[in-house]
Amino acid sequence: MRVLVLDGNQNQAVASVRSLAMAGHEVLVGESSSWSKAGWSRHCSGMFEYPDPVRDVGGFVGQIREIAGRRSGTLVLPMTEITTLPLSAQRNMLLSAGARLVLPAHEDVLRAFNKDEVIRLAASLGTAVPKTIFVSNGSAARQAGQHLRFPVVIKPRSSVESDSGGRVRITGRPLYAKDEAELQTRYEQLAKICSGMLVQEFADGDGVGYFALMCHGELRAEFAHRRIRDVHPTGSGSAVRISVDPDLQVRNASLAILRALNWHGVAMVEFRQAVGQAPVLMEVNGRFWNSLPLACYAGVDFPALLAQMAEAGDVTKQDGFRKDVRCRWLLGDFRHLVEAWRGAPRGYPRPYPGKLRTLLSVMTPVRGTYHDNFQWQDPLPELGDWLNLLERMFK
Repeated sequence: MRVLVLDGNQNQAVASVRSLAMAGHEVLVGESSSWSKAGWSRHCSGMFEYPDPVRDVGGFVGQIREIAGRRSGTLVLPMTEITTLPLSAQRNMLLSAGARLVLPAHEDVLRAFNKDEVIRLAASLGTAVPKTIFVSNGSAARQAGQHLRFPVVIKPRSSVESDSGGRVRITGRPLYAKDEAELQTRYEQLAKICSGMLVQEFADGDGVGYFALMCHGELRAEFAHRRIRDVHPTGSGSAVRISVDPDLQVRNASLAILRALNWHGVAMVEFRQAVGQAPVLMEVNGRFWNSLPLACYAGVDFPALLAQMAEAGDVTKQDGFRKDVRCRWLLGDFRHLVEAWRGAPRGYPRPYPGKLRTLLSVMTPVRGTYHDNFQWQDPLPELGDWLNLLERMFK
């Protein structure tokens, strides 16, 4: 089968290209630039450039439709919200050209990407959630400060916002506030880049994720890992992680949410969990995740399974994977070091990694570690990762 992997400068794109090509598929890689690290993989059959979906959503969807339509049955795999949302909204254009997508109904895609919707859904299912107030103006932000216990987190309700026409814009990272004055300041910062946000009581604990492939609400494959270092020490994509058995509470809560969404395709459900306490839901990511390479190394080949589902309509449920497999995103680990030396963001209430200890842990190699982008037989994606960073810095 012919597969278009989008967002070629994402780690999950690199893992997908390698997986799909080794499963016998012809893989083309797209990006909103003339090159990408996944496109540099020896497993890639060709690269293409598409209009930036943030600036030209119509051009982007039209370009994907045109390329996919050159061969009926082509599978389109968006790797981020930026590409997933407009393609989901205008999926009929792709389907009419003979393309394949593996996504739930568009209204369920929107629900999953909306943190406010997901929090309310999880609470209705009995899952622990942080006390949350949605705000869309300064007055509501002030009222939220009177009803929540500080410190609080202020976050956009979605990492990417889309309008009725499918146009998207990127929002910002979460901010923190220790009192009402800081809350108002942080609200004004985020209000410049998003239309609505959540104010939540800070949930202590470590980030925990559950990863799944669902077929119309039914589980087909699952995976879990333990984070060793995050790119951002406040909590974000992992820089170093190790495969583990899923926590039973996390697994049950995640599957209840994904079944309620009638999810179809891949998804990650993220929690914070303190020792001895119930996991607290943070968000659902209805797409491939940044740490996907570890799952593939551990034996859960999500991209190949998704392609099989696209062709056959379903796959046999997968059982088990290798535990204690360790994987590292080298550039992400370097960014973790930079963030640790930069110091905690204002208002962040948890202990922050020490500078010297972080330097020692990042610089000490661990035998048997796999890498997100580097492989001896396929080294160019690692080079592309660093060049992409330099290109974005100069821009």
